[in-house]
Amino acid sequence: MLGLMDSLTAKISNLVMYGAHSRMTDKEFLEREISKWKASPQRIMQIKGFLYYENEHDIITRKRTMIGESGKLEVVENLPNNRIIDNQYRKMVNQKANYLLGKPFSIDCKNEQYVELLKKIFNKRFKKILKNGGKAALNGGIAWLYPYYDDNGDFAFRLFPGYEILPFWKDSEHTVLDFAVRLYLVTGYEGTTPVIIQKVEVYDLNGIHRYILDGESLIEDVSVENELSNTYHLTATDEEGNVTGLNWTRVPLIALKYNETETPLIKNVKSLQDGINVMLSDFENNMQEDARNTILVLKNYDGENLGQFRKNLATYGAVKVRYDGDTKGGVETLEITVNSENYKAIVEIFKKALIENAMGYDAKDDRLSGNPNQMNIQSMYSDIDLDANDMETELQAAFEEILWFINVHLANTGQGNFENEDVDIIFDRDILINESEVIDNISKSVGILSDETLVANHPWIDDPQDEMEKLEKQKEKEQEEMLANQYDPFAPGGGGQKKEGGAGDEDQEV
Repeated sequence: MLGLMDSLTAKISNLVMYGAHSRMTDKEFLEREISKWKASPQRIMQIKGFLYYENEHDIITRKRTMIGESGKLEVVENLPNNRIIDNQYRKMVNQKANYLLGKPFSIDCKNEQYVELLKKIFNKRFKKILKNGGKAALNGGIAWLYPYYDDNGDFAFRLFPGYEILPFWKDSEHTVLDFAVRLYLVTGYEGTTPVIIQKVEVYDLNGIHRYILDGESLIEDVSVENELSNTYHLTATDEEGNVTGLNWTRVPLIALKYNETETPLIKNVKSLQDGINVMLSDFENNMQEDARNTILVLKNYDGENLGQFRKNLATYGAVKVRYDGDTKGGVETLEITVNSENYKAIVEIFKKALIENAMGYDAKDDRLSGNPNQMNIQSMYSDIDLDANDMETELQAAFEEILWFINVHLANTGQGNFENEDVDIIFDRDILINESEVIDNISKSVGILSDETLVANHPWIDDPQDEMEKLEKQKEKEQEEMLANQYDPFAPGGGGQKKEGGAGDEDQEV
């Protein structure tokens, strides 16, 4: 707790709470910042991104309204109220995440030993977490990786969504983290009654400090069994069973940003997604307002009131009318024609605008009809490619932090010091291409470009380094077979050479 106080005091030393001679305490500072952040528009938009991804759209709570007697809108319960969701936003998130992170990334480094150690850490589990982190960054503008050791003692990473983390940065560019607060919910019990508990973790250079948020007050969490786990980033157990606490020299949270402003994708397209949902819902509402629940004009109705009329119409599909002398009875409908083409046109406009504002691509684009060339395909991908460039820049910066924690882990576990190694992480984008055209261009480049470059750009290759190793083994095998054939007189194309002192020499003398 003392370390936390030292870290926060520098942050709030100039904040005055009650007067010139009374400063806000560290605990009060955290409570006020958490309270302000919980209901902030930025965090609400982050949560909206995840909700919309999971099909929880605003249209679900929509109610049908009408102008009442007072001239104000009133809720009407007896009209069709469909809530249709056509989740184009989720499609854009998946499309953009898979475009950049759908294929395994490559590691370019001259130190082969280091590359092999990195591959063990960057396993399939990590690549799955990274891809999920890309989706979380798109939904929330930012996501977080937490380096830790799992129950098996293996070095690994956990993913935290952006709406759980309140960061405090040292700089205005948001590149160096001073400390951070994590707020998350867990299920607990008060007696036998299930309750939701708000837990708070404060990450700084002196460890992790755990609290429970009761209303707006922070209470120290005494439920942590190991006191060291409530003070240090990590705990280690030696051969004799002694547990010691360890701290990283950096705050163990790595930011995965969608863009430099940390703006969620949903902020750019929410109104368009809502418009699509409203248009589809209104269309179905209007189609359902048939003769049994549309506007009716009654003439000389044989009944007590309009409520009874509606009930008879809904129950029997018929209504009784009177004919009194010159007064003719009847029922007429005041019909409003629903033009489906209008709805279709508006929905198509919204969908196209959503794709453009999300900087995605339309897989049904006219440029893909027939036999599209590579220029048409690249034109279709221009927007998503530009957006992926920004996201890749942020991920490359995140990988610098990731590699720092990995290097510390490798050094502390005696696997080597790789602090000064140059490593490039190469993202292989999952772009639609004209394979025959690309392969033809690669064939024409043989002798001009290196084999490594040609292999790396071949559309059938996922792991260029692995493919180069296979090519080397294939060449070695071919050379061995060629050398063996030169000395085998019975092999096809063999040289027919004979060893000295063999039966061939005696036959030659005879």
